[in-house]
Amino acid sequence: MPSKTLKIGIIGAGNIVRQRHLPNLKKIEGVEVVVVSNRRRETAEKVARDFNIPRVMDNWQEVVRMPELDIIWIGTTPYMHEPITLAALEAGKHVFCQARMAMNYQQAKNMYQKSRQTDRVTMLCPPPHGMKGDRFIRKLISEGFLGRLYHVRLTSLSAQFADPDQPVHWRQEIEVSGYNVLALGIYNEVLNRWVGYTRSVQANNKVFIPTRIHPETGKPYTIRIPDSVTILAELENGAQGVYHLSGVARFAPSDTIELYGSEGTLVYHIQGDTILGARKGDKELKTMDIPKELEKSWTVEQDFIDAVREGKPVSPDFYEGLRYMEFVEAVARAGETGQRITLPLES
Repeated sequence: MPSKTLKIGIIGAGNIVRQRHLPNLKKIEGVEVVVVSNRRRETAEKVARDFNIPRVMDNWQEVVRMPELDIIWIGTTPYMHEPITLAALEAGKHVFCQARMAMNYQQAKNMYQKSRQTDRVTMLCPPPHGMKGDRFIRKLISEGFLGRLYHVRLTSLSAQFADPDQPVHWRQEIEVSGYNVLALGIYNEVLNRWVGYTRSVQANNKVFIPTRIHPETGKPYTIRIPDSVTILAELENGAQGVYHLSGVARFAPSDTIELYGSEGTLVYHIQGDTILGARKGDKELKTMDIPKELEKSWTVEQDFIDAVREGKPVSPDFYEGLRYMEFVEAVARAGETGQRITLPLES
């Protein structure tokens, strides 16, 4: 039985906090969510009622300063991640931060460097994309299923923003999301684990629907975050990557990660977690069932609490976040300049 109740303050109670984090935190013994703060007080009060949270605060700084809190749980949009994280670590709190890590590489670097100056646990929310088969894919690669990796192909096409009459989504506001675009950071995080880091990128970024009505002001808003991104990448291991992500592709197929090597091929269909594979000598790709003992399910909240209590490692940690934010910004710079951008970046 836990010797001490861990007390949590929630700053930013968006969809994933309400749908995943709070219900799962409620199931963990010795954990108590004691305060919630949201951009609008009425939404914070509703969350407090729904989840029996005793206190609501208007100001996130007041939450961070509460001496009884052990953990700050950040569920805000990316523009708030850096200031809240830095303040929380300065106040001696453990920090769980919603993805994406920050607006840009410099903010992510500030968060990472601050985390290195403390013994507090810091963790980012992992993506569910490819989570179920992650261990199996990594095992196959480590055992040489692919041989030498030649090509990585990522396709992530959706119609999320295909309607030109829909209002601006916060993910399309550069003042809120920074350089984050579509699922680019999510998939780079996955690929970093599977095939390693990137050496250089070239990018063709396109805004197809440049103006939308802002839902709060009712006025036209100029979109600067791309609707579509096409990337040519060179990985540190010498493999080539071709990545295409779009939010304006109607009737697109499932997101897919394809890995082609000297000895074999692996294809991961994200929706459904279906893995196809074949090796030299096989006639065709065949379904590869994920072994039960290698399946990974959503245990994010428990993983973080175990890290705080027992010192267990976390993933993704702030270094992993720094690396995917570095890639995201490199893609933005490549698209803006038309040049090949080499990693690691200079701030």
